[in-house]
Amino acid sequence: MFAGMDFMDTRRKSTSPRRILLVAAAITVFIIIFKKSPGFGGSSKFSEHEPGVTHVLVTGGAGYIGSHATLRLLRDSYRVTIVDNLSRGNLGAVKVLQDLFPEPGRLQFIYADLGDAAAVDKIFKQNAFDAVMHFAAVAYVGESTAEPLRYYHNITSNTLTLVKAMAAHGVKTLIYSSTCATYGEPDKMPITEDTPQFPINPYGKAKKMAEDIILDFSKTSNMAVMILRYFNVIGSDPDGRLGEAPRPELREQGRISGACFDAARGIIPGLKVRGTDYKTADGTCVRDYIDVTDLIDAHVKALANATPGKVGIYNVGTGKGSSVKEFVEACKKATGVDIKVDYLDRRPGDYAEVFSDPSKIRRELGWSARYNLQESLSIAWKWQKAHRNGYN
Repeated sequence: MFAGMDFMDTRRKSTSPRRILLVAAAITVFIIIFKKSPGFGGSSKFSEHEPGVTHVLVTGGAGYIGSHATLRLLRDSYRVTIVDNLSRGNLGAVKVLQDLFPEPGRLQFIYADLGDAAAVDKIFKQNAFDAVMHFAAVAYVGESTAEPLRYYHNITSNTLTLVKAMAAHGVKTLIYSSTCATYGEPDKMPITEDTPQFPINPYGKAKKMAEDIILDFSKTSNMAVMILRYFNVIGSDPDGRLGEAPRPELREQGRISGACFDAARGIIPGLKVRGTDYKTADGTCVRDYIDVTDLIDAHVKALANATPGKVGIYNVGTGKGSSVKEFVEACKKATGVDIKVDYLDRRPGDYAEVFSDPSKIRRELGWSARYNLQESLSIAWKWQKAHRNGYN
């Protein structure tokens, strides 16, 4: 299914003949790759419910977090359909997953945009989903302040489209990827699930609106809803199969781990730390860094504990904050490189200190973080060294 790309992308598009030829060539390669996939074009195994098999729709499954979730679900014998418009996702990650799980009926990829309601409805008509893990989103705080309408469309509006399709086709389990950005900058730490939500940037506001849509609908249905508000995600698959590979044009907006690794590899001349005058111990922002493998374990436990009519809201973090300066020192230790650091003014939309109280998810779902900051960065650095050009 080929649908329109992300909202407001048209302003970046060129109508030059060279651009058109490049797009046509990319689409041709895409079709060749995915016609070789067992899931391309649909399979009866995806279109029918099968006793003992849970079919999960993973939106944004070609992205950093979504691809790791797909890997875990497939490893745990779930059936998975990825829907992604590839505006932020990576075909290389999907290819890795296809190579690992080539058996018919395990994994299929559908190229579509959640903003296209007709395409989303068609996907639900043609597939028998038992549950949805909704990761698809643009997710950079700085970018959200520059392009707020894009964020409200991509996160809030697209979530509404997805929930409407779930309701229309009787899919009653939703695991929603939310964020600590919905809390804004609370008066006290750590953050609990009862901390008031006052987001201060469009990213957090759009996510909170999406949460409100889901929660309001859940009151009128017996949908099982699990909302996971997670903190700053780092790391990669410990077996080296997947990692974080942001596009070059997104490095300025991306996660600090990606920037640290780029600096350690010489891709960029150094690291830019924005803001040194916050009311924290060393003046830099404090964040709760959660390993992606631990994060996905929380999603799988949430899915296993989802029952009709149940609504669960959980913070997913380590419960420990680390400053940006502490993060940089840990990255230097993991890479063995004395990374050059430039200190700049604050970035719009950022907040001083955020870390979680994960006691609720520990108590109710039996989840806890296993990896500390140093371990996560060391594992991620191994993947970065082995995949210097991203997914080949």
